[in-house]
Amino acid sequence: QVQLVESGGGLVQAGGSMRLSCVPSTSTFIHYYVGWFRQVPGKEREFVAAISRWSGSRTYYADSVKGRFTVSRDNAKNTVYLQMDSLKPEDTAVYYCAADMSPSDRTTTNGYNYWGQGTQVTVSS
Repeated sequence: QVQLVESGGGLVQAGGSMRLSCVPSTSTFIHYYVGWFRQVPGKEREFVAAISRWSGSRTYYADSVKGRFTVSRDNAKNTVYLQMDSLKPEDTAVYYCAADMSPSDRTTTNGYNYWGQGTQVTVSS
C-alpha cells in the first residue's frame, strides 16, 4: 500500500503564489503517475493536473488552471510539485495528490488507487 503526504498549503492573497509538494511512503516515485485534485464542501472532487511516470514528459491540466498552475516532478528528491501562480479566490479548496502505476483514467478521481489526506489552500480577496 502506498501512503502519500501533501504539504505546502496555507493562506495566500489573490494574485500570489504557492507550491504544494507530494511525497510517497515508497522509496521511489518514478513508477507512478501522479494527479492533483481539489474539493470544496458540498461539491465533487475535481481534477486539477496530472503528470506521467518517469521523466514526466506528459502533463495534463484542467481548463480552469491552465497557464497558472504547473505540475512537475523531481525524481532525485522523490517529490511531485504543484506550482500555483496568479491564485484566485475560487482556487480555495482542499488539495489532494493521488498516485497509481497505471491509472484507469488520468483525469478522474476514480482512475487512482492511492490518495493523500489533503492540504488546505485558502486564497483571500
